[in-house]
Amino acid sequence: MADHLEASVTLPSDPASVSAARSFVAGTLAEWGLASDTERADSIRLIVSELATNSVQHTFGQSPTFTVDVVLHRDELLHIGVTDSHPRLPKRLPAAVQQDNGRGMVIIRCLAAECGGRLRVRPTREGKTVAIELPWQPPAEPADPTGRQNRRAQPC
Repeated sequence: MADHLEASVTLPSDPASVSAARSFVAGTLAEWGLASDTERADSIRLIVSELATNSVQHTFGQSPTFTVDVVLHRDELLHIGVTDSHPRLPKRLPAAVQQDNGRGMVIIRCLAAECGGRLRVRPTREGKTVAIELPWQPPAEPADPTGRQNRRAQPC
């Protein structure tokens, strides 16, 4: 695989774009060798959904678009970031039992940690990028001549 792969899409800050962001990332990672039917792929799709939803919901209409960047460095580190133009950084909110929202960043942080990665938030010139960095899991090896799978477990 290449030493450095990247893909990017800019979408309108609209709830319908959450699904488009998730599909974009899933398709990109499938092209790069991550099987879509793995627990890791499911976790990444959920993380992207949460990142995009947060961007749409918490920019209060002040960011007309958001950008999803996917970067694979040297087959070792996967970076997925969502950038919007609203300068307000995410805040950790107290999670009241009755509260229906406010847990997105907790979900993202926990899923990233389960996958051996981390969550990063950094200001940009006009807003912020909320991103995850995960160790890249190489694609499963093909079956050997005896028909047995040479798959290594890919825990998330």
